[in-house]
Amino acid sequence: MNLENYIAAIPDYPSEGILFRDITPLLQNGEAFKAVTEKLVAFAKEVGAEVIVGPESRGFIFGCPVATELGIGFVPARKPNKLPRETVSYEYALEYGTNTLEMHKDAIKPGQKVLVIDDLLATGGTIEAANKIIESLGGEVVGCAFLIELVDLKGREKLHNYNVFTLIKY
Repeated sequence: MNLENYIAAIPDYPSEGILFRDITPLLQNGEAFKAVTEKLVAFAKEVGAEVIVGPESRGFIFGCPVATELGIGFVPARKPNKLPRETVSYEYALEYGTNTLEMHKDAIKPGQKVLVIDDLLATGGTIEAANKIIESLGGEVVGCAFLIELVDLKGREKLHNYNVFTLIKY
């Protein structure tokens, strides 16, 4: 199955000069969504993942079915003030300003093998933040998996110490 057939290209969204890659056609097609989930599950098995971390919000969409299929836990990485218990946070740079990611302090056990799953690898800032939190909690990041990688934004360079897996490259 050619997964690229299920990604819509929207020119000049959200601003002029941007070519937005819309994943909703893929999500709306059960066969395509299942194919993506199966490929991510295979990678998770290959790296020995014991828990899945997914950044808000599309990491939830792809990470949860993988965790469910494997019978392992899922940990959300959220924006500030979204988690009700004690958290660990990491602030990271954006093109204009900063952002922060948080996870519950007890979400990752020391030595636990963690696979981080998100929809898109662009600059790598969000995943780098998730990885820093995981490692600060004693977890081992065994891989970072994505549906799409925007190669020209060089996010893979920021994640050069990690096993990066992508299904589609633009």
